[in-house]
Amino acid sequence: MNNRTRHSSAARGAEGRHTAERHDEDEADTYSEPVEEFFAAQEESRRNTRRPSSKTKQRRRLRRTVVMLVVLLLFAGTVYAAALMLRDALGLNEVTDYAGPGGDQTVFTVPEGAGALAIGTGLESADIVADSQTFIEALGAISGGREVQPGEYEMRLQMPAADAAEALLGEDPSLVSYAAVARDLRQGEVFDILSTSTGIPRAEFDALAATPTQFGLPPEALSLEGYLHPGEYRFDVEATATDIVTEMIKATTDRLAEDGVTDPAEQYRILTIASIVQAEAQQGDYATVAGAINNRLTPGNTETSGFIQSDASVTYGLGKRSYQLTDEEKQDTSNPYNTYANPGLPKGPIGSPGDEAIDATVNPADVPFYFWVTVNLDTGETKFSETYAEHLRYVTEYDAWCGENPGRCG
Repeated sequence: MNNRTRHSSAARGAEGRHTAERHDEDEADTYSEPVEEFFAAQEESRRNTRRPSSKTKQRRRLRRTVVMLVVLLLFAGTVYAAALMLRDALGLNEVTDYAGPGGDQTVFTVPEGAGALAIGTGLESADIVADSQTFIEALGAISGGREVQPGEYEMRLQMPAADAAEALLGEDPSLVSYAAVARDLRQGEVFDILSTSTGIPRAEFDALAATPTQFGLPPEALSLEGYLHPGEYRFDVEATATDIVTEMIKATTDRLAEDGVTDPAEQYRILTIASIVQAEAQQGDYATVAGAINNRLTPGNTETSGFIQSDASVTYGLGKRSYQLTDEEKQDTSNPYNTYANPGLPKGPIGSPGDEAIDATVNPADVPFYFWVTVNLDTGETKFSETYAEHLRYVTEYDAWCGENPGRCG
């Protein structure tokens, strides 16, 4: 082989080695790129695993918040249910005090040597207070070391414990006269209570009622009717009939003044309406009935032409209490309290209205009604209407109730 050939072969060999080396390098470059990408993806995954995104964090916080709220709600529900069960088990639903002002009058005797526990037990047994322990606490709050003196006390059934304690401890029973005057009582009925409580002859009270202007009442006042404020009184045993009547009238005029009514003539008008509201309605309907009466008195109304048509006012003028009136009684114009035959208000109040009836009359409800009728005398359910035709349907309901309850509507 000549030198050129050897050189060529050597050259080709060197060239082959260089070619092989370039091939190996190319292959190395070809495989290294996917490997690097793989490890780079792994590293990125690890970084993502180690550091969650802000959205992921928000979702996790939201889930934790929801879970905590659910747990808290379940816990609160469990605690509430347990509290209800515990309250029932301990008898906490039982009535421990009456709201007042009390029911029928009664006489309670405190025996010689009786302590607070014995008195409280006796009051609870007589249904004067709801719970003896509540009474004992009320008594302790005002006693100041004093003791209830033995004797007979005029009280009322279902009194608030504080009122019962005051009635027994407020004054020495030998130094006061206790009188409880209910709402809707007429003047004569109030005088009977006052006379019995104080020992003052009723004639003295009747004489005072004959000249009402001496107590600041307006000239149109026919008597003291409407001004003898309902409530519980403890009159000094030395109090005269004038002292007692003055105190009761002041309680009424003070209430009217609180409602912004100070003019004597306007006070008389308000008491006249309020006494009808007191006699005709349940407490929850006072403002509605007062509004309906105002509608009837509005000049130009064609539904009632100014007639109030109150059974209670007619029967007052007749000197009786009844839910039934004859046609002749309704047509008797000589009765100054006959609001069927005479338009406008009656000549004056027909009883003693309480604070609630006075308040409702001063602030009557704005209603479209002209008529009302109590369709159930036991529940006091009263239905109102804008037209006489609708009213007659409710009167039929009342008549049906009376038929189902003989003797209740006489």
